[in-house]
Amino acid sequence: MKKMSSALIGTALIATLAGCALPWRQPAPAAKEVELQLVTINDFHGNIEASKYVIDSAYGLGPRTVTAGGIDTLGAALQAWRKEDPELLLVGAGDLIGGSPAISSMWADEPTIGAMNLLGLKVSSVGNHEFDAGRLELLRQQKGGCASPRPEKACQFSATYEGAKFQYLAANVIDMVTRKPLLPAYKIEQARGVKVAFIGTVLRDAPEKLLASGIAGLEFIDEAEAINRQLPELRKQGVGVFVVLIHQGGRTTDKFDQQDCSHLTGPVVDVVKKLDPAIRLVVTGHSHRGYLCKVDDRLVTQSDMGGHVLSRITMKVDLASQSVRELRASQEVMTAGRWPTDPKMDAYLAQVRERSSSALARPVARLAVPSVLREKHDDGESALGDLVADAILAAGRPYGGQIAFMNNGAMRQDLETTSGNRVTAGQALYVLPFGNTVVAMNLRGLQIRELLEQQWLGGRDITRGLMQVSEGFSYSWDPRAAIGSKIVPDSVMLHGVPIENDTTYRIIVTNFLAEGGEGFSVFPLGRNRAETGIRDIDALTDYLVKREQAGKPAGRSEPLGRIKRLQ
Repeated sequence: MKKMSSALIGTALIATLAGCALPWRQPAPAAKEVELQLVTINDFHGNIEASKYVIDSAYGLGPRTVTAGGIDTLGAALQAWRKEDPELLLVGAGDLIGGSPAISSMWADEPTIGAMNLLGLKVSSVGNHEFDAGRLELLRQQKGGCASPRPEKACQFSATYEGAKFQYLAANVIDMVTRKPLLPAYKIEQARGVKVAFIGTVLRDAPEKLLASGIAGLEFIDEAEAINRQLPELRKQGVGVFVVLIHQGGRTTDKFDQQDCSHLTGPVVDVVKKLDPAIRLVVTGHSHRGYLCKVDDRLVTQSDMGGHVLSRITMKVDLASQSVRELRASQEVMTAGRWPTDPKMDAYLAQVRERSSSALARPVARLAVPSVLREKHDDGESALGDLVADAILAAGRPYGGQIAFMNNGAMRQDLETTSGNRVTAGQALYVLPFGNTVVAMNLRGLQIRELLEQQWLGGRDITRGLMQVSEGFSYSWDPRAAIGSKIVPDSVMLHGVPIENDTTYRIIVTNFLAEGGEGFSVFPLGRNRAETGIRDIDALTDYLVKREQAGKPAGRSEPLGRIKRLQ
Protein backbone atom coordinates (compact mmCIF):
# COMPACT_ATOMS: atom_id res chain seq x y z
CA MET A 1 0.00 0.00 0.00
CA LYS A 2 1.37 3.33 -1.09
CA LYS A 3 1.59 6.22 1.28
CA MET A 4 -0.26 9.43 0.39
CA SER A 5 1.80 12.56 0.14
CA SER A 6 1.22 15.23 2.73
CA ALA A 7 -0.12 17.54 -0.03
CA LEU A 8 -2.74 15.00 -1.09
CA ILE A 9 -3.72 14.39 2.51
CA GLY A 10 -4.19 18.14 3.02
CA THR A 11 -6.31 18.44 -0.11
CA ALA A 12 -8.52 15.53 0.93
CA LEU A 13 -8.96 16.96 4.41
CA ILE A 14 -10.02 20.34 3.02
CA ALA A 15 -12.53 18.68 0.69
CA THR A 16 -13.96 16.64 3.56
CA LEU A 17 -14.29 19.63 5.84
CA ALA A 18 -15.93 21.69 3.09
CA GLY A 19 -18.70 19.11 2.83
CA CYS A 20 -19.42 19.15 6.56
CA ALA A 21 -21.46 21.62 8.55
CA LEU A 22 -18.86 22.68 11.07
CA PRO A 23 -20.24 24.10 14.30
CA TRP A 24 -17.98 27.14 14.10
CA ARG A 25 -19.08 28.11 10.52
CA GLN A 26 -22.84 28.81 10.52
CA PRO A 27 -24.55 29.78 7.19
CA ALA A 28 -25.10 33.52 6.64
CA PRO A 29 -28.42 34.59 8.20
CA ALA A 30 -31.29 35.29 5.81
CA ALA A 31 -32.04 38.93 5.15
CA LYS A 32 -34.52 40.41 7.59
CA GLU A 33 -35.26 43.57 5.59
CA VAL A 34 -35.35 44.61 1.97
CA GLU A 35 -35.54 48.00 0.28
CA LEU A 36 -38.12 48.69 -2.40
CA GLN A 37 -37.84 51.59 -4.82
CA LEU A 38 -40.90 53.53 -6.01
CA VAL A 39 -41.06 56.38 -8.50
CA THR A 40 -44.27 58.41 -8.60
CA ILE A 41 -45.86 60.74 -11.14
CA ASN A 42 -49.04 62.81 -10.93
CA ASP A 43 -50.94 65.35 -13.02
CA PHE A 44 -48.93 64.68 -16.16
CA HIS A 45 -51.78 66.10 -18.28
CA GLY A 46 -50.40 64.82 -21.55
CA ASN A 47 -47.23 66.92 -21.39
CA ILE A 48 -45.16 64.63 -23.55
CA GLU A 49 -42.87 67.54 -24.46
CA ALA A 50 -40.71 69.50 -22.01
CA SER A 51 -41.93 72.88 -20.76
CA LYS A 52 -40.95 75.67 -18.39
CA TYR A 53 -40.69 74.95 -14.69
CA VAL A 54 -39.72 77.25 -11.82
CA ILE A 55 -37.41 75.51 -9.33
CA ASP A 56 -37.71 76.92 -5.82
CA SER A 57 -35.71 74.46 -3.76
CA ALA A 58 -35.18 74.28 -0.02
CA TYR A 59 -31.52 73.66 -0.81
CA GLY A 60 -30.94 76.12 -3.67
CA LEU A 61 -30.20 79.80 -4.15
CA GLY A 62 -33.73 80.87 -4.99
CA PRO A 63 -36.29 80.51 -7.75
CA ARG A 64 -35.00 79.92 -11.26
CA THR A 65 -36.75 78.90 -14.46
CA VAL A 66 -35.64 75.80 -16.35
CA THR A 67 -36.99 73.58 -19.10
CA ALA A 68 -38.05 70.30 -17.56
CA GLY A 69 -40.07 67.18 -18.25
CA GLY A 70 -40.81 65.52 -21.57
CA ILE A 71 -41.12 61.78 -22.09
CA ASP A 72 -37.59 61.62 -23.50
CA THR A 73 -36.13 62.90 -20.21
CA LEU A 74 -38.47 60.79 -18.08
CA GLY A 75 -37.43 57.74 -20.08
CA ALA A 76 -33.74 58.55 -19.63
CA ALA A 77 -34.12 58.93 -15.85
CA LEU A 78 -36.10 55.72 -15.44
CA GLN A 79 -33.68 53.80 -17.63
CA ALA A 80 -30.80 54.89 -15.38
CA TRP A 81 -32.65 54.14 -12.16
CA ARG A 82 -33.71 50.70 -13.35
CA LYS A 83 -30.06 49.84 -13.93
CA GLU A 84 -29.61 50.46 -10.21
CA ASP A 85 -32.78 48.52 -9.34
CA PRO A 86 -34.49 46.45 -12.06
CA GLU A 87 -37.49 45.90 -9.75
CA LEU A 88 -38.26 49.61 -9.36
CA LEU A 89 -42.00 50.35 -9.54
CA LEU A 90 -43.36 53.40 -11.41
CA VAL A 91 -46.85 54.40 -10.18
CA GLY A 92 -49.20 57.35 -10.68
CA ALA A 93 -51.75 59.47 -8.81
CA GLY A 94 -54.11 60.47 -11.60
CA ASP A 95 -54.69 63.14 -14.27
CA LEU A 96 -52.15 61.54 -16.53
CA ILE A 97 -54.41 62.62 -19.38
CA GLY A 98 -56.94 65.41 -19.91
CA GLY A 99 -56.32 69.15 -20.02
CA SER A 100 -53.43 68.24 -22.30
CA PRO A 101 -51.39 70.17 -24.86
CA ALA A 102 -52.63 69.88 -28.42
CA ILE A 103 -49.96 67.35 -29.39
CA SER A 104 -51.74 64.85 -27.12
CA SER A 105 -55.33 66.12 -26.87
CA MET A 106 -55.85 66.23 -30.64
CA TRP A 107 -55.38 62.44 -30.65
CA ALA A 108 -57.67 61.70 -27.65
CA ASP A 109 -54.53 61.48 -25.47
CA GLU A 110 -53.62 58.13 -27.03
CA PRO A 111 -49.97 59.25 -27.47
CA THR A 112 -49.77 59.87 -23.72
CA ILE A 113 -51.17 56.46 -22.85
CA GLY A 114 -48.63 54.96 -25.26
CA ALA A 115 -45.84 56.90 -23.57
CA MET A 116 -46.88 55.66 -20.13
CA ASN A 117 -46.86 52.11 -21.48
CA LEU A 118 -43.30 52.57 -22.77
CA LEU A 119 -42.17 54.15 -19.49
CA GLY A 120 -43.29 51.01 -17.67
CA LEU A 121 -46.01 52.55 -15.52
CA LYS A 122 -47.55 49.80 -13.40
CA VAL A 123 -50.62 51.38 -11.89
CA SER A 124 -52.33 54.74 -11.32
CA SER A 125 -55.37 56.09 -9.57
CA VAL A 126 -57.88 57.79 -11.81
CA GLY A 127 -58.02 61.57 -11.61
CA ASN A 128 -60.98 63.79 -12.35
CA HIS A 129 -59.53 64.52 -15.80
CA GLU A 130 -59.57 60.84 -16.72
CA PHE A 131 -63.36 61.33 -16.79
CA ASP A 132 -63.31 64.42 -19.03
CA ALA A 133 -64.89 62.54 -21.94
CA GLY A 134 -67.05 60.33 -19.72
CA ARG A 135 -66.96 56.83 -18.29
CA LEU A 136 -67.20 55.04 -21.66
CA GLU A 137 -64.15 56.86 -23.02
CA LEU A 138 -62.18 56.15 -19.84
CA LEU A 139 -62.96 52.44 -20.18
CA ARG A 140 -61.89 52.56 -23.84
CA GLN A 141 -58.63 54.24 -22.92
CA GLN A 142 -58.03 51.49 -20.38
CA LYS A 143 -59.04 48.53 -22.53
CA GLY A 144 -58.39 49.77 -26.08
CA GLY A 145 -60.48 49.88 -29.22
CA CYS A 146 -61.88 52.61 -31.44
CA ALA A 147 -65.56 52.83 -30.37
CA SER A 148 -65.46 56.31 -28.84
CA PRO A 149 -67.69 59.32 -28.14
CA ARG A 150 -64.88 61.29 -29.80
CA PRO A 151 -64.65 59.60 -33.22
CA GLU A 152 -62.89 62.63 -34.70
CA LYS A 153 -59.97 61.99 -32.33
CA ALA A 154 -59.99 58.30 -31.40
CA CYS A 155 -57.76 55.99 -33.43
CA GLN A 156 -56.63 58.91 -35.58
CA PHE A 157 -53.05 58.87 -34.31
CA SER A 158 -52.82 55.20 -35.25
CA ALA A 159 -55.32 52.94 -37.00
CA THR A 160 -55.51 50.74 -33.90
CA TYR A 161 -55.40 51.51 -30.19
CA GLU A 162 -54.48 48.77 -27.73
CA GLY A 163 -55.21 50.62 -24.50
CA ALA A 164 -53.27 51.14 -21.29
CA LYS A 165 -50.93 48.37 -20.23
CA PHE A 166 -51.01 49.82 -16.72
CA GLN A 167 -54.07 49.52 -14.50
CA TYR A 168 -56.24 52.46 -13.54
CA LEU A 169 -57.72 52.19 -10.02
CA ALA A 170 -60.97 53.67 -8.72
CA ALA A 171 -61.84 52.29 -5.28
CA ASN A 172 -64.33 55.07 -4.53
CA VAL A 173 -66.06 55.29 -7.93
CA ILE A 174 -69.04 52.97 -7.59
CA ASP A 175 -71.35 51.75 -10.34
CA MET A 176 -74.86 52.34 -8.97
CA VAL A 177 -76.20 49.18 -10.63
CA THR A 178 -73.53 46.63 -9.71
CA ARG A 179 -72.48 48.43 -6.49
CA LYS A 180 -68.90 47.60 -7.44
CA PRO A 181 -66.04 49.94 -8.36
CA LEU A 182 -66.07 51.02 -12.01
CA LEU A 183 -62.40 49.96 -12.17
CA PRO A 184 -60.41 47.78 -9.77
CA ALA A 185 -59.98 49.18 -6.28
CA TYR A 186 -56.41 47.93 -5.94
CA LYS A 187 -53.59 46.10 -7.66
CA ILE A 188 -50.93 43.95 -6.03
CA GLU A 189 -47.39 44.26 -7.36
CA GLN A 190 -44.41 42.22 -6.20
CA ALA A 191 -40.82 43.39 -5.79
CA ARG A 192 -37.95 41.67 -3.99
CA GLY A 193 -40.35 39.03 -2.74
CA VAL A 194 -42.70 41.55 -1.12
CA LYS A 195 -46.34 41.99 -2.07
CA VAL A 196 -47.30 45.66 -2.26
CA ALA A 197 -50.95 46.65 -2.61
CA PHE A 198 -51.65 49.93 -4.40
CA ILE A 199 -55.12 51.31 -3.60
CA GLY A 200 -56.38 54.13 -5.80
CA THR A 201 -59.07 56.79 -5.38
CA VAL A 202 -60.11 60.11 -6.87
CA LEU A 203 -61.35 63.11 -4.92
CA ARG A 204 -64.92 62.66 -3.72
CA ASP A 205 -65.91 66.04 -5.17
CA ALA A 206 -64.85 65.05 -8.69
CA PRO A 207 -68.45 65.28 -10.02
CA GLU A 208 -68.32 69.06 -9.58
CA LYS A 209 -65.55 69.13 -12.18
CA LEU A 210 -67.15 66.77 -14.67
CA LEU A 211 -69.94 66.61 -17.22
CA ALA A 212 -72.91 65.16 -15.35
CA SER A 213 -73.96 63.18 -18.41
CA GLY A 214 -70.52 61.61 -18.70
CA ILE A 215 -70.62 60.11 -15.21
CA ALA A 216 -74.31 59.20 -15.02
CA GLY A 217 -74.84 56.08 -12.94
CA LEU A 218 -71.64 56.55 -10.91
CA GLU A 219 -71.34 57.39 -7.24
CA PHE A 220 -68.19 58.94 -5.76
CA ILE A 221 -67.93 57.87 -2.12
CA ASP A 222 -65.70 58.91 0.77
CA GLU A 223 -62.05 58.29 -0.10
CA ALA A 224 -60.87 57.01 3.29
CA GLU A 225 -63.85 54.69 3.66
CA ALA A 226 -63.21 53.20 0.22
CA ILE A 227 -59.52 52.69 0.99
CA ASN A 228 -59.94 51.16 4.45
CA ARG A 229 -62.53 48.64 3.28
CA GLN A 230 -59.93 47.02 0.99
CA LEU A 231 -57.51 46.05 3.76
CA PRO A 232 -59.22 42.92 5.16
CA GLU A 233 -59.38 41.38 1.68
CA LEU A 234 -55.75 42.30 1.01
CA ARG A 235 -54.56 40.84 4.31
CA LYS A 236 -56.22 37.53 3.40
CA GLN A 237 -53.97 37.54 0.34
CA GLY A 238 -50.86 37.89 2.50
CA VAL A 239 -50.32 41.60 1.88
CA GLY A 240 -48.90 43.76 4.65
CA VAL A 241 -47.54 46.73 2.66
CA PHE A 242 -50.19 49.21 1.52
CA VAL A 243 -49.65 52.32 -0.62
CA VAL A 244 -52.45 54.78 -1.30
CA LEU A 245 -52.55 56.55 -4.67
CA ILE A 246 -55.09 59.33 -4.26
CA HIS A 247 -55.99 62.08 -6.67
CA GLN A 248 -56.59 64.64 -3.97
CA GLY A 249 -54.04 67.08 -2.63
CA GLY A 250 -53.07 69.89 -0.36
CA ARG A 251 -50.81 72.90 -0.09
CA THR A 252 -47.90 73.93 2.08
CA THR A 253 -45.64 76.90 2.64
CA ASP A 254 -42.66 74.53 2.57
CA LYS A 255 -40.57 74.06 -0.57
CA PHE A 256 -41.37 71.17 -2.89
CA ASP A 257 -38.29 69.22 -1.75
CA GLN A 258 -38.29 70.09 1.95
CA GLN A 259 -37.92 66.90 3.95
CA ASP A 260 -40.63 66.03 6.50
CA CYS A 261 -42.64 69.20 5.96
CA SER A 262 -45.23 69.71 8.68
CA HIS A 263 -47.39 72.48 7.25
CA LEU A 264 -49.59 70.57 4.83
CA THR A 265 -53.19 71.79 4.67
CA GLY A 266 -56.13 71.00 2.43
CA PRO A 267 -58.65 68.21 1.82
CA VAL A 268 -56.12 65.39 1.63
CA VAL A 269 -55.08 65.93 5.26
CA ASP A 270 -58.53 64.97 6.54
CA VAL A 271 -58.48 61.86 4.35
CA VAL A 272 -55.05 60.78 5.57
CA LYS A 273 -56.04 61.14 9.23
CA LYS A 274 -58.90 58.66 8.74
CA LEU A 275 -56.79 55.93 7.13
CA ASP A 276 -55.96 52.59 8.76
CA PRO A 277 -52.72 52.87 10.81
CA ALA A 278 -51.11 50.18 8.66
CA ILE A 279 -51.00 52.61 5.72
CA ARG A 280 -47.69 54.46 5.97
CA LEU A 281 -47.38 56.01 2.50
CA VAL A 282 -49.88 58.23 0.67
CA VAL A 283 -49.03 59.45 -2.84
CA THR A 284 -51.23 62.40 -3.82
CA GLY A 285 -52.06 64.61 -6.78
CA HIS A 286 -54.57 67.20 -7.99
CA SER A 287 -53.19 70.36 -6.33
CA HIS A 288 -50.14 70.58 -8.64
CA ARG A 289 -47.88 71.35 -5.67
CA GLY A 290 -44.81 69.30 -4.81
CA TYR A 291 -44.24 68.29 -1.19
CA LEU A 292 -42.70 65.63 1.06
CA CYS A 293 -44.75 65.92 4.23
CA LYS A 294 -45.53 64.04 7.40
CA VAL A 295 -49.15 63.68 8.59
CA ASP A 296 -49.74 61.54 11.68
CA ASP A 297 -46.35 59.88 11.13
CA ARG A 298 -47.24 58.94 7.54
CA LEU A 299 -45.30 60.08 4.52
CA VAL A 300 -47.53 62.12 2.20
CA THR A 301 -45.98 63.08 -1.13
CA GLN A 302 -46.74 64.83 -4.39
CA SER A 303 -44.35 65.56 -7.23
CA ASP A 304 -45.39 68.30 -9.66
CA MET A 305 -47.61 68.63 -12.70
CA GLY A 306 -46.54 68.11 -16.29
CA GLY A 307 -43.74 65.63 -15.58
CA HIS A 308 -41.47 68.40 -14.33
CA VAL A 309 -40.66 66.43 -11.16
CA LEU A 310 -40.72 62.76 -10.20
CA SER A 311 -40.73 61.60 -6.58
CA ARG A 312 -38.35 58.78 -5.60
CA ILE A 313 -39.39 56.81 -2.54
CA THR A 314 -37.48 54.08 -0.70
CA MET A 315 -39.45 51.67 1.48
CA LYS A 316 -37.61 49.47 3.95
CA VAL A 317 -39.79 46.42 4.59
CA ASP A 318 -39.50 43.90 7.43
CA LEU A 319 -39.81 40.47 5.80
CA ALA A 320 -41.05 38.68 8.88
CA SER A 321 -43.99 40.99 9.52
CA GLN A 322 -44.35 42.18 5.91
CA SER A 323 -44.61 45.75 7.16
CA VAL A 324 -42.94 49.07 6.39
CA ARG A 325 -40.19 49.98 8.82
CA GLU A 326 -38.75 53.08 7.19
CA LEU A 327 -39.59 55.52 4.40
CA ARG A 328 -37.37 58.01 2.59
CA ALA A 329 -38.27 60.29 -0.30
CA SER A 330 -36.68 62.85 -2.60
CA GLN A 331 -37.76 65.01 -5.53
CA GLU A 332 -35.97 64.77 -8.88
CA VAL A 333 -36.34 67.64 -11.33
CA MET A 334 -36.53 66.25 -14.86
CA THR A 335 -33.96 68.41 -16.67
CA ALA A 336 -32.53 67.07 -19.92
CA GLY A 337 -28.95 65.82 -20.06
CA ARG A 338 -28.74 64.48 -16.50
CA TRP A 339 -29.01 60.86 -17.67
CA PRO A 340 -27.95 58.94 -20.79
CA THR A 341 -30.66 59.13 -23.44
CA ASP A 342 -33.28 56.42 -23.90
CA PRO A 343 -33.37 55.76 -27.69
CA LYS A 344 -36.80 54.13 -27.41
CA MET A 345 -38.42 57.22 -25.91
CA ASP A 346 -36.53 59.59 -28.20
CA ALA A 347 -37.88 57.72 -31.22
CA TYR A 348 -41.43 57.69 -29.87
CA LEU A 349 -41.40 61.45 -29.19
CA ALA A 350 -40.05 62.09 -32.69
CA GLN A 351 -42.87 59.97 -34.13
CA VAL A 352 -45.55 61.93 -32.26
CA ARG A 353 -44.06 65.26 -33.30
CA GLU A 354 -43.84 64.26 -36.94
CA ARG A 355 -47.40 62.97 -36.94
CA SER A 356 -48.72 66.15 -35.32
CA SER A 357 -46.57 68.97 -36.68
CA SER A 358 -48.45 69.89 -39.85
CA ALA A 359 -51.87 70.01 -38.13
CA LEU A 360 -50.60 72.01 -35.16
CA ALA A 361 -48.66 74.51 -37.25
CA ARG A 362 -51.65 75.56 -39.35
CA PRO A 363 -52.05 79.35 -38.96
CA VAL A 364 -55.41 80.57 -37.65
CA ALA A 365 -55.40 84.35 -37.23
CA ARG A 366 -53.40 87.34 -36.07
CA LEU A 367 -53.83 88.83 -32.59
CA ALA A 368 -53.45 92.44 -31.49
CA VAL A 369 -50.80 91.40 -28.91
CA PRO A 370 -48.05 88.74 -28.70
CA SER A 371 -49.89 86.81 -25.97
CA VAL A 372 -53.13 86.86 -24.01
CA LEU A 373 -52.65 85.79 -20.39
CA ARG A 374 -54.91 83.63 -18.22
CA GLU A 375 -53.50 85.18 -15.02
CA LYS A 376 -56.30 86.74 -13.02
CA HIS A 377 -55.99 90.24 -11.55
CA ASP A 378 -57.19 91.03 -8.03
CA ASP A 379 -60.67 91.70 -9.36
CA GLY A 380 -60.85 88.08 -10.56
CA GLU A 381 -60.76 88.90 -14.27
CA SER A 382 -58.21 87.83 -16.88
CA ALA A 383 -57.43 89.05 -20.38
CA LEU A 384 -57.79 85.50 -21.70
CA GLY A 385 -61.11 85.08 -19.91
CA ASP A 386 -62.43 88.20 -21.61
CA LEU A 387 -61.38 86.91 -25.01
CA VAL A 388 -62.77 83.39 -24.63
CA ALA A 389 -66.08 84.59 -23.11
CA ASP A 390 -66.49 86.96 -26.06
CA ALA A 391 -65.83 84.09 -28.47
CA ILE A 392 -68.40 81.89 -26.73
CA LEU A 393 -70.94 84.72 -26.87
CA ALA A 394 -70.27 85.26 -30.58
CA ALA A 395 -70.94 81.56 -31.22
CA GLY A 396 -74.21 81.86 -29.31
CA ARG A 397 -75.47 85.04 -31.00
CA PRO A 398 -77.52 83.12 -33.61
CA TYR A 399 -79.29 81.47 -30.67
CA GLY A 400 -80.19 84.82 -29.08
CA GLY A 401 -77.16 85.00 -26.78
CA GLN A 402 -76.81 88.11 -24.58
CA ILE A 403 -74.37 87.09 -21.83
CA ALA A 404 -71.65 84.42 -21.79
CA PHE A 405 -69.88 82.88 -18.82
CA MET A 406 -66.62 80.89 -18.93
CA ASN A 407 -64.93 78.92 -16.15
CA ASN A 408 -61.19 79.31 -15.61
CA GLY A 409 -60.54 75.58 -15.40
CA ALA A 410 -61.50 75.10 -19.05
CA MET A 411 -58.71 77.45 -20.15
CA ARG A 412 -55.47 75.56 -19.63
CA GLN A 413 -52.74 77.90 -20.84
CA ASP A 414 -52.04 81.42 -22.08
CA LEU A 415 -52.83 82.08 -25.72
CA GLU A 416 -49.40 82.50 -27.29
CA THR A 417 -48.45 83.48 -30.84
CA THR A 418 -45.67 82.90 -33.33
CA SER A 419 -43.95 85.65 -35.34
CA GLY A 420 -46.22 88.47 -36.36
CA ASN A 421 -48.58 87.76 -33.46
CA ARG A 422 -50.06 84.88 -35.44
CA VAL A 423 -51.89 82.09 -33.58
CA THR A 424 -51.56 78.51 -34.80
CA ALA A 425 -54.15 75.76 -34.43
CA GLY A 426 -51.92 74.08 -31.84
CA GLN A 427 -51.65 77.22 -29.72
CA ALA A 428 -55.42 77.68 -29.75
CA LEU A 429 -56.03 74.03 -28.89
CA TYR A 430 -53.55 74.35 -26.03
CA VAL A 431 -55.92 76.92 -24.47
CA LEU A 432 -59.14 74.88 -24.93
CA PRO A 433 -58.24 71.19 -25.14
CA PHE A 434 -61.46 69.63 -23.84
CA GLY A 435 -63.75 70.06 -26.83
CA ASN A 436 -66.71 71.25 -24.74
CA THR A 437 -69.73 72.43 -26.72
CA VAL A 438 -71.74 75.66 -26.59
CA VAL A 439 -75.21 75.69 -24.96
CA ALA A 440 -77.80 78.48 -24.91
CA MET A 441 -80.41 78.81 -22.14
CA ASN A 442 -82.74 81.29 -20.45
CA LEU A 443 -82.14 82.55 -16.91
CA ARG A 444 -84.03 85.24 -15.02
CA GLY A 445 -82.16 88.18 -13.56
CA LEU A 446 -82.65 86.87 -10.03
CA GLN A 447 -81.07 83.56 -11.06
CA ILE A 448 -78.09 85.41 -12.53
CA ARG A 449 -77.55 87.18 -9.20
CA GLU A 450 -77.76 83.85 -7.36
CA LEU A 451 -75.32 82.36 -9.86
CA LEU A 452 -72.78 85.11 -9.22
CA GLU A 453 -73.07 84.63 -5.44
CA GLN A 454 -72.31 80.90 -5.85
CA GLN A 455 -68.77 81.77 -6.91
CA TRP A 456 -67.70 82.12 -3.26
CA LEU A 457 -69.38 79.03 -1.81
CA GLY A 458 -67.02 76.67 -0.01
CA GLY A 459 -63.96 78.79 -0.77
CA ARG A 460 -64.19 77.87 -4.43
CA ASP A 461 -63.23 81.40 -5.44
CA ILE A 462 -59.73 80.53 -4.20
CA THR A 463 -59.38 77.21 -5.97
CA ARG A 464 -61.22 77.97 -9.21
CA GLY A 465 -61.44 81.77 -9.38
CA LEU A 466 -64.40 83.82 -10.53
CA MET A 467 -66.11 83.03 -13.81
CA GLN A 468 -65.12 85.15 -16.78
CA VAL A 469 -67.84 87.20 -18.47
CA SER A 470 -68.50 88.55 -21.95
CA GLU A 471 -68.59 92.10 -23.35
CA GLY A 472 -71.42 94.29 -22.16
CA PHE A 473 -71.87 92.45 -18.85
CA SER A 474 -70.34 93.79 -15.65
CA TYR A 475 -70.68 93.72 -11.87
CA SER A 476 -68.89 94.68 -8.65
CA TRP A 477 -68.21 92.60 -5.56
CA ASP A 478 -67.22 93.37 -1.98
CA PRO A 479 -64.54 91.11 -0.40
CA ARG A 480 -65.64 92.22 3.08
CA ALA A 481 -69.25 91.16 2.65
CA ALA A 482 -70.59 87.83 3.86
CA ILE A 483 -70.88 84.85 1.53
CA GLY A 484 -74.22 85.13 -0.19
CA SER A 485 -74.03 88.92 -0.20
CA LYS A 486 -70.80 89.58 -2.09
CA ILE A 487 -72.41 91.16 -5.16
CA VAL A 488 -72.87 94.92 -4.80
CA PRO A 489 -76.58 95.80 -5.19
CA ASP A 490 -77.52 97.38 -8.53
CA SER A 491 -73.99 96.76 -9.92
CA VAL A 492 -75.00 93.88 -12.20
CA MET A 493 -75.32 95.51 -15.60
CA LEU A 494 -75.94 94.56 -19.21
CA HIS A 495 -74.78 97.30 -21.57
CA GLY A 496 -74.91 99.78 -18.72
CA VAL A 497 -78.48 98.95 -17.69
CA PRO A 498 -79.14 97.11 -14.39
CA ILE A 499 -80.57 93.64 -14.93
CA GLU A 500 -84.12 93.11 -13.68
CA ASN A 501 -84.93 90.20 -11.38
CA ASP A 502 -88.00 89.10 -13.34
CA THR A 503 -86.58 89.70 -16.83
CA THR A 504 -85.37 86.70 -18.83
CA TYR A 505 -81.90 86.79 -20.38
CA ARG A 506 -80.32 84.47 -22.94
CA ILE A 507 -77.18 82.91 -21.47
CA ILE A 508 -74.36 81.17 -23.37
CA VAL A 509 -72.06 78.66 -21.63
CA THR A 510 -70.26 75.41 -22.36
CA ASN A 511 -72.02 72.11 -21.74
CA PHE A 512 -69.74 71.60 -18.73
CA LEU A 513 -71.23 74.59 -16.92
CA ALA A 514 -74.69 73.94 -18.34
CA GLU A 515 -74.77 70.61 -16.50
CA GLY A 516 -73.76 72.21 -13.18
CA GLY A 517 -69.99 71.87 -13.41
CA GLU A 518 -67.89 73.35 -10.57
CA GLY A 519 -70.92 73.32 -8.31
CA PHE A 520 -72.98 75.97 -10.11
CA SER A 521 -76.45 74.62 -9.38
CA VAL A 522 -78.26 77.47 -11.15
CA PHE A 523 -77.17 76.56 -14.68
CA PRO A 524 -79.08 73.22 -14.78
CA LEU A 525 -82.27 75.24 -14.05
CA GLY A 526 -81.96 77.16 -17.32
CA ARG A 527 -85.01 76.96 -19.58
CA ASN A 528 -85.41 76.69 -23.37
CA ARG A 529 -82.00 75.12 -23.77
CA ALA A 530 -80.39 74.85 -27.19
CA GLU A 531 -77.50 72.42 -27.69
CA THR A 532 -75.64 74.14 -30.52
CA GLY A 533 -73.07 71.39 -31.13
CA ILE A 534 -70.41 74.10 -31.61
CA ARG A 535 -67.14 73.18 -29.91
CA ASP A 536 -65.51 75.85 -27.74
CA ILE A 537 -62.25 75.58 -29.70
CA ASP A 538 -64.13 76.19 -32.95
CA ALA A 539 -65.91 79.16 -31.40
CA LEU A 540 -62.55 80.62 -30.42
CA THR A 541 -60.80 80.12 -33.75
CA ASP A 542 -63.82 81.38 -35.73
CA TYR A 543 -63.94 84.49 -33.54
CA LEU A 544 -60.22 85.18 -34.04
CA VAL A 545 -60.55 84.80 -37.81
CA LYS A 546 -63.58 87.12 -38.04
CA ARG A 547 -61.91 89.77 -35.89
CA GLU A 548 -58.85 89.76 -38.12
CA GLN A 549 -60.97 89.87 -41.26
CA ALA A 550 -62.81 92.89 -39.84
CA GLY A 551 -59.49 94.66 -39.34
CA LYS A 552 -59.79 94.51 -35.54
CA PRO A 553 -57.53 91.67 -34.32
CA ALA A 554 -58.68 90.25 -30.98
CA GLY A 555 -56.78 90.13 -27.72
CA ARG A 556 -55.62 92.56 -25.06
CA SER A 557 -52.69 92.59 -22.66
CA GLU A 558 -54.86 93.54 -19.68
CA PRO A 559 -58.42 92.68 -18.56
CA LEU A 560 -61.11 95.10 -19.68
CA GLY A 561 -62.60 95.83 -16.24
CA ARG A 562 -65.85 93.89 -16.49
CA ILE A 563 -65.47 92.62 -12.92
CA LYS A 564 -64.67 95.16 -10.19
CA ARG A 565 -63.54 94.45 -6.65
CA LEU A 566 -64.29 97.11 -4.05
CA GLN A 567 -61.23 98.26 -2.17
